Amino acid sequence: MGGPIVETIDVTKSFRIPGQPPVEVLKGVDLAVAPAEKVAILGRSGAGKSTLLHILGGLLRPTSGTVRKPANFGFVFQSYHLMPELTVLENVVLPTLARGKVRGRAARDRAGELIASVGLADRLEHLPGELSGGERQRVALARALVTDPAVVFADEPTGNLDAMTGADILKMLSDLSKGSVALVMVTHSREAAAICDRTLTLEDGVLK
Repeated sequence: MGGPIVETIDVTKSFRIPGQPPVEVLKGVDLAVAPAEKVAILGRSGAGKSTLLHILGGLLRPTSGTVRKPANFGFVFQSYHLMPELTVLENVVLPTLARGKVRGRAARDRAGELIASVGLADRLEHLPGELSGGERQRVALARALVTDPAVVFADEPTGNLDAMTGADILKMLSDLSKGSVALVMVTHSREAAAICDRTLTLEDGVLK
C-alpha cells in the first residue's frame, strides 16, 4: 500500500517584523493525506491556515521542516486570482502552458470540457469581470483541474460566496474524489468542512 500523497513533518513558519521578535505562525505541523482523501483544516481567522496551505502549494517556504507533495497539483483561491485580461477559456488553459503536460488543441479541448462540467459552456469567451463571484470560482476550479492534478489545495473556497452558490462549489469539491483527486481545504466554516473525510483544527500554530 502506498504512502501519503501529501505530507508535512515538523513544519514551522515564522515571520520577521523589523524591530520585533519573530512571529511564530506554525509550530511543528505534521500532516499526512492519503490519495483521494478529502481533508479539511478548520481554524479562526489568523490561525495560520492559509500560511500552511501556501506552504503545501509551494507559494511560501517553511522556516523548518519537511514538505512532500506531488508535482502535479491544483490551487483554488478565495479571491479567485483569475487573469482579468484573459477569457474564461484562456484562464483555464493557462496552467497547461507552465506544466507543459498538455498543449495546443488538446489543452483547449480539455479546458472546454472542464468549463462545461462546471456549467459555464456559454461563458468561454467572457472576461472575469463579466462574471459573478460564483462563476469566477467555478472557472478557478476548472483551472485547478485542467492538468489532472493528484491533489487540489483550496483556500476558503466559499469565503466570498453566498450560501447557495457556496453549496454548489462544495458539491463540486466533494465530487473530486470520485476520481483519484485528493483535497486539502482550509476553512473557518464547519459546513464546508462537512464534505471532507476528515477534519483537523489549527490552533496556536499546532494542527490537532
